[in-house]
Amino acid sequence: MQRGKTAPAGLEEQALADIVLAWYDRERRHLPWRAAPHQKSDPYCVWLSEIMLQQTTVKAVLPRYAVFLRRWPDVKALADADLGEVLATWAGLGYYARARNLHACARAVVEQHGGKFPATEAELRTLPGIGDYTAAAVAAIAYGQQATPVDGNIERVVARLFAVTTPLPGAKGEIRALAETLTPENRPGDFAQALMDLGATICTPRRPACGLCPLRLDCRGLAAGLAEVLPYREEKGERPVRRGAAFVAIRSDGAVLLRERPLRGLLGGMLETPSTPWEDAAPNGKSVRDHAPVEADWQKLPGLVEHTFTHFHLELSVYRAGVGLDAVPKREAEPERCRWLKLRDLAGAALPSVMRKVISHAVKAEAKPAARASSGPPRARRRSA
Repeated sequence: MQRGKTAPAGLEEQALADIVLAWYDRERRHLPWRAAPHQKSDPYCVWLSEIMLQQTTVKAVLPRYAVFLRRWPDVKALADADLGEVLATWAGLGYYARARNLHACARAVVEQHGGKFPATEAELRTLPGIGDYTAAAVAAIAYGQQATPVDGNIERVVARLFAVTTPLPGAKGEIRALAETLTPENRPGDFAQALMDLGATICTPRRPACGLCPLRLDCRGLAAGLAEVLPYREEKGERPVRRGAAFVAIRSDGAVLLRERPLRGLLGGMLETPSTPWEDAAPNGKSVRDHAPVEADWQKLPGLVEHTFTHFHLELSVYRAGVGLDAVPKREAEPERCRWLKLRDLAGAALPSVMRKVISHAVKAEAKPAARASSGPPRARRRSA
């Protein structure tokens, strides 16, 4: 590493790498996708975990990763899987485009690369769903390439180490360039994972444990009293609010009407309760009638179902109707994409969280009148004449 304006004072690249790797050898997190010390990493496991960990916590990923690996233990098994099964297993992790790209990437690896992940960043970036970060992570961790993945943890460590005061996201390029100056030729994958662990366990977003950090003597952010506030971030504007109406039709045999969303776009390929378009204004009476998926006596339920996506907040009114076994989706509901699914089978369905909220809201509202009747005060006895 070059000394001077950008480098922490008195710290050479190899010295920093040695310090960080020594700390990692003592303190590393034991995660199921990581190879044991001195063992080679499985590219499939590295790739699968990195896709899952995007915008998600390790705690949330651990059980899902185990399920995925049991069900699809290698890239060929995942490539042979039905997309609907992959989406259903992914449900709850959010950002569902990742699941679609996961499946598409597995097929591309099998069809174009003989079932073996390519080893270079450039080749990895040609695969569906693999961007700069994932390509660098797989290249470094699985293949020992001198590549520099920069996730949120590494971004924070580097911003504090070099006292980068440019706010994010504008500082991303600067931070990446600085991170690249640190990556050693020897054990680059372990070095990347060490910085991830450092950010996750020591250099945390709030109240970092600077006294335990192996880099505390050379951290410019700590020396300047800025460690706890870096990296700076530009203030985000308020998310816009979209509104709509969702329809929960429950058949007399306990099945609910669901519809598959188009493959492209938000929640692509997932199941939904049919709904109006999600727009700025709440739907009016005509819009509700036009978008109701079956002819029925629709009842608007009290309250709203709310869900926050990355770029907007959603408010849904919920309409519920009980229908007979002969109920047929209207042409406007696109019956070719509709299906009836028993409520007891919803746990394994490709339902995103917002749709589970909608169905839960409808089921709970249906149960309330009975609960109220059973818990009310006993009627007074009529006096005999």
